[in-house]
Amino acid sequence: MAEYDLTKTIIPYLDRHLAFPLLAHLVETQLFPVEQVQTAQYELAKETNMVDYAVNLFEQLYPDKNIPDEFSRKREGAVSKNEHLQQEAQAVLDVIENPDVAQALRQDKNQNLTYLKDNYDVTLEHISALYNFGKFQYTYGNYSGAADYLYHFRVLSTNNELNTSAHWGKLASDILTGKWDTALEELNTLRDVVDSRSPLTLLSSSVEPAALTQLHSRTWLVHWSLFVYFNHPQGRTLLLETFMSPTYLNTIQTSCPWILRYIAAAAILSRKSTTGGSNTSTRVRNSIREVVKVIQMEEYQYQDPVTSFLKELYVEFDFEAAQRELTLAEKVVGDDFFLGEFREEFLDNARYLISEAYCRIHQRIDIGDLSERLNLSHDEGEKWIVNLIRETRMGADAKIDLEKNVIEIHRSPLPVYQTVIEKTRGLAFRTQAMGAGMLHPQQPVQQNQSQPATVEGAR
Repeated sequence: MAEYDLTKTIIPYLDRHLAFPLLAHLVETQLFPVEQVQTAQYELAKETNMVDYAVNLFEQLYPDKNIPDEFSRKREGAVSKNEHLQQEAQAVLDVIENPDVAQALRQDKNQNLTYLKDNYDVTLEHISALYNFGKFQYTYGNYSGAADYLYHFRVLSTNNELNTSAHWGKLASDILTGKWDTALEELNTLRDVVDSRSPLTLLSSSVEPAALTQLHSRTWLVHWSLFVYFNHPQGRTLLLETFMSPTYLNTIQTSCPWILRYIAAAAILSRKSTTGGSNTSTRVRNSIREVVKVIQMEEYQYQDPVTSFLKELYVEFDFEAAQRELTLAEKVVGDDFFLGEFREEFLDNARYLISEAYCRIHQRIDIGDLSERLNLSHDEGEKWIVNLIRETRMGADAKIDLEKNVIEIHRSPLPVYQTVIEKTRGLAFRTQAMGAGMLHPQQPVQQNQSQPATVEGAR
């Protein structure tokens, strides 16, 4: 299943520290030779200050070789620099953690800087020591400490470029420490920054056109957000809310169509929870329909068993093909870093979709035949159908004949006025969108892999 692995595709859009968990997962799945994965881990680690981790990887790769002296020199330099930066940062922290100072600080950053300079001789350069120390903490793997220092820096700093870098660093630190509620708040804050009217401040380089710079930042944000959306309890619903919005859907179609795997998976995982729900948005409740449209549109760019499963089921209505794709999709989901823990839930919901679609296009259903399509025994299939009818509120229209081993479904035809409403739903909005597109055609942009300013520095 290595051909469906997206690790090599996703890593170029991540900070190197965020790539370590993905590579560690590849070691477990053994989709690729372990030695190759460990080599990639070592190449990433040796450029950080995580000296002990790099030495451990070196010993695994080259057990017969002596550890290079450069690691000892690097360790000594890191310890010395850490002490120096800590002293500078602590001097600022001692001031801002003073209860009198904390009470005197206001929302206006410029006013706070004036107050600190007049009363404690603390300038913007001194405050930058918090950023420098937080960045250094991040480089040797102290993500919790990095998050704290970057937070304090961002509260006081008026430097937009460093503030943006601190946003990315704080998000990465929260992800790597598994603080998913905090990471979600940081993700939403950073998305507001990315979507702001000053896109030129989003990356360290301002030589690109503003629109292209903003596109690159959104592309990176989409990839980073996968960590949050597939770990936070409400993440799958939030993913659909964000990724199916016009702005981010356009970003995905332009720069990273492989994200369709995660949109499709989120739509499948969310299907049962949104059936009949009143607290979910229209976009989430109708996500399957919208996702299938996008999958059809982008099939020339990207397809895999997860997206093909939805296409075969809802476009081709080929249940045998959908069953084959689901068999592959189960393996793809199980091996995927972000989706692996949802394998059983994904399979359960996918079977639910097959059953639902099968019941809606047939009036007479053989329980044994449907059970076979779902890879279930006859008894399991019978229970599945009963639960399906109950959950989809089809009880008044469906009757189970145990003697004939069939289900008979009788539906009343839709009223004419309701049919017209369904056909014309959203017509005014789509017409307006087409008109706006004709008046303001977008210029095509070229994809590249420009990187946002992270705490590892401008990249």
